[in-house]
Amino acid sequence: MRSYTHEPIPTAGRIGEGYATSEQIPCLHLAIFVFTRYNKYQHLVKNMQVITAKLKLNPTAEQKEALREVSLAYRDALNYASQVAFDLNKTSSGNKLQKAVYNELRARFGLGAQMACNVPRQVSATYKSLWTKVKQNVTAIKAGHTKKLYKGLDKAPKYVSRTVTLNYQRDYSFKTEQRVSINTLNGRVVVPYEGYNKHLQLIANCAKIGAAKIVYQRSSKTYYLMVSLEIEAPTIEPTTITRISGVDVGQRYLAVEVDLQNKAKFYSGKAARHKADRYHKARKTLQRKGTRSAKRRLIALSGRERRFIADTNHQIAKQIAKPNSLIGLEDLTGIRDRTKSKSGKRASKKQRKANQNKAKWSFAELHGYIDYKANLVGSLATKVRAHYTSQSCVRCGHTSKANRPNKGLLFRCECCGFELHADLLGSRNIALRTLLVRQDWMSTGILSLSPNVSGNEAKAEILSRFSELRWSLDTSPHCICEPSGEQISGG
Repeated sequence: MRSYTHEPIPTAGRIGEGYATSEQIPCLHLAIFVFTRYNKYQHLVKNMQVITAKLKLNPTAEQKEALREVSLAYRDALNYASQVAFDLNKTSSGNKLQKAVYNELRARFGLGAQMACNVPRQVSATYKSLWTKVKQNVTAIKAGHTKKLYKGLDKAPKYVSRTVTLNYQRDYSFKTEQRVSINTLNGRVVVPYEGYNKHLQLIANCAKIGAAKIVYQRSSKTYYLMVSLEIEAPTIEPTTITRISGVDVGQRYLAVEVDLQNKAKFYSGKAARHKADRYHKARKTLQRKGTRSAKRRLIALSGRERRFIADTNHQIAKQIAKPNSLIGLEDLTGIRDRTKSKSGKRASKKQRKANQNKAKWSFAELHGYIDYKANLVGSLATKVRAHYTSQSCVRCGHTSKANRPNKGLLFRCECCGFELHADLLGSRNIALRTLLVRQDWMSTGILSLSPNVSGNEAKAEILSRFSELRWSLDTSPHCICEPSGEQISGG
């Protein structure tokens, strides 16, 4: 991790001192993770955050067998309902599916009434997500981004893991002395549990408890109860935001963070990428072997790799989520379709390696962790447009692909000659765009979930506003630069 600090405090172009009016700043395309409303006349903010408490169950031999039976029956019920939904023209309607399978789930699998309702809901949610991917694939094919057909609905989805979805006060409830009552096929069992002290205190102090899920970990042969808890986070208002930062994610550096005081941090991905390469090689060897023991080893390896990525993302998110901050993140929706790269035999060895690294890391997971951790410390995470963040000069506003020679780590503006690390430049651009979000929030009093900015004119207006942002006071938004670097004042 490196620190980086120099240069003066940035400004938001010709927006001027203080805060801009709603007419000065166009409606920005945002995807705010937490919906918050601030009213100048009345405070209407109650910020709630949902977290998951992981409780380890310590059942007796008989109780463990009861949990095994109900989890296997629930899994079989999911697969049965999935096949029925597939036969019903791949329906994603929960009501339609429940009418078709409810009686069979009660009689054939022995599930309780609430569990028999949860099964079709879960299956319909799976089909809805698959239909969304099908529609996205059709759109991508029409736009020429890909030629591959999505095959997720060619056959009925199959459920493999032992999981049971439980409703609070119906399928499970908490007892005294750290015990939980869980409904099974043969009645309820009261099982002792243990967990993180903070989560145990939240449960004991009557936090709003939601649904839970029984999860079985095959490696340790242990059952866990994943409980949804809704807690009240610190109240967030625009006046309480004292820090604005931008976060750029990538492969060489998993994240680069910079705030408006010009304090930056680089979160190197070298060690993580090296370990991910080791997992990739081991997985490749086991897949070639193809034996039963190799497949068992593959399952264990996939779980270890997933936990390693999640742990690394947690550590980075914890350091980025500082109190009283508005954190800007890139909106990477459809980034794989927007950024075309050669693959297969057409790609060079270096390009194939880059494609492999790009597919390894879960940046959406990192964004999600930053979001909920920020909310717990009285901060907000917001998404801003990612267009041209690594090609726009923060000193003169010139935007061009030629500003990134050979697409390397060095940014060199062909207009004013300004040079900077490309990832740091991207995080600065994101921080400046986040500054506009905060000013819009202050002037209008409303932080919207996702304003509608469809259309080329709205997009052009927003990008034009972004091009006026400057990191320092030494240049004007209306300054015209020659390629030689000489500045000519605008008329």
